[in-house]
Amino acid sequence: MATAEPRDELSCSICRGKCADPVTLPCGHNFCQGCIGAAWDSQGGSGAYSCPECRAEYPERPALPRNRTLGNIAARLLTIAPEPGESGTLCTYCVHSPVPAAKSCLHCEASLCDTHLLGHSQSEKHILTAPTRSFGERKCPQHDELLTYYCPQDSACVCAHCCQIGGHRGHRVELLSEASEKKKETLRKVLEKLSPEREETEGQIQRLQERRREGAEVAAGETERVIALFRGIREELEALEKRLLSDISRQKEKLSLPLTELIQQLEIKRDELSRKIRHIEGLCNMAAPLTVLQERESLAFCGAEGADNGGREGIKAPAVPDLDVGGISETLLTGLAGIVSGVRRGLLGQGATDLFLDTSVAGNYLFVSGDGKAASYSLSGKCHPQSPERFLVPQTLSRGSFSSGRHHWEVEGSEFGIWMVGVAYPNIKRGGKHSCIGDNDKSWGLYRCYDTYAVMHDGKGTTLTQSSLRGRIRVLLDYEAGRLSFYELSEPIRHLHTFSASFTEPLHAAFWVGWDDAWVRVIA
Repeated sequence: MATAEPRDELSCSICRGKCADPVTLPCGHNFCQGCIGAAWDSQGGSGAYSCPECRAEYPERPALPRNRTLGNIAARLLTIAPEPGESGTLCTYCVHSPVPAAKSCLHCEASLCDTHLLGHSQSEKHILTAPTRSFGERKCPQHDELLTYYCPQDSACVCAHCCQIGGHRGHRVELLSEASEKKKETLRKVLEKLSPEREETEGQIQRLQERRREGAEVAAGETERVIALFRGIREELEALEKRLLSDISRQKEKLSLPLTELIQQLEIKRDELSRKIRHIEGLCNMAAPLTVLQERESLAFCGAEGADNGGREGIKAPAVPDLDVGGISETLLTGLAGIVSGVRRGLLGQGATDLFLDTSVAGNYLFVSGDGKAASYSLSGKCHPQSPERFLVPQTLSRGSFSSGRHHWEVEGSEFGIWMVGVAYPNIKRGGKHSCIGDNDKSWGLYRCYDTYAVMHDGKGTTLTQSSLRGRIRVLLDYEAGRLSFYELSEPIRHLHTFSASFTEPLHAAFWVGWDDAWVRVIA
């Protein structure tokens, strides 16, 4: 059920306005004194008076006491919450009923409704403005005069007396309207500067939000991948566990079967021996010699029948192999290694086991080992046959390339000297300026100079952090995702940097070696 607004409770149901000088009928309803008086004047001839709200009838015209409480509440509500379109300022001269003011006179410091405005002085001293209750802010606190000028020197609004005899005497002043227009013009210029800045800020916000969204998508994808990876690990571990338990059970059965048969044979022999012992013990305990001598069964146990040898002949135990604990352990280790290898492929991608350095493009002063896995700097200046594909700087590329998928390889570099590893397009410049790894837009590299790491691409370098004594680096390439990451295989493993790019050509692993007997080697 809808709840009546406080304004509705203060309204007269006859004129639909706020009760002016409200009076209360015996039935409890309130009306404007003038409205209910006019209504009952029209009802006087009918001989009965009724309430316009509830139709309660009175045989005689009731007295109409004023409801001062309701009047005060109406006046207070009008002041703090005026009607839409009203200023909330009431006419100073409407004492008996609150009426919204149409104008305010700064000279009189009074507010006037339309009725009182008609009789107000029209002289220049009486300045009319929009309805207001803050007259003090529009007057000079020192001279009690209207503020009509602005002093740019002191940045203050002043009155005429301030300019003539006050502290602003001799200052250049302006009319408030002129000063206001000048300030507005200045503010418009500020807006011209702030608006593009706001647009740029909004663009930055959108880019950061997009970056955050992309990061959330990557995190969600990685979460799903890790969950699936661990689900697969659990399934493989459970399968390996079942296989091992089944193998142990099979070996146990193979071991138990001949032993069970042997035990059964020995149990039969034991029972037969127990029966013979009981029989002989019974004969030994008999007192009648004739009975003992005439008993025939015990003769088989004595003398001529060879009881001494036959009774001690044992049943030979078959050769039963032990449980193959070593084989079980080897199966376990092999299975776990396979699981770890699968996890490694899932996380790091395919290992570049066939990564070999290409001697046909290696530059002078770069010596490539016989196995194609290492490169070192040689001051002797190893001379390679000249060709258009050969670098003129001490660097080389891998023979194979990567055009899709996830891949990883590990390299180890010398403690001293300068070397760099990374990836490059096959059309990287072979000589001249900007032909080294990372010094162009065709390559990305991690640079190590003695004890410091840096990354470079398109000639822009960034110093990262200090390196460990022995530089061992893992390179991760996710071609489709456009990510090239470098990790230092220290304790703990440190993430050094990740490049983000849209790869458009096959990528070769790249190696650059500087002076001071520096070297790098592919180790995995």
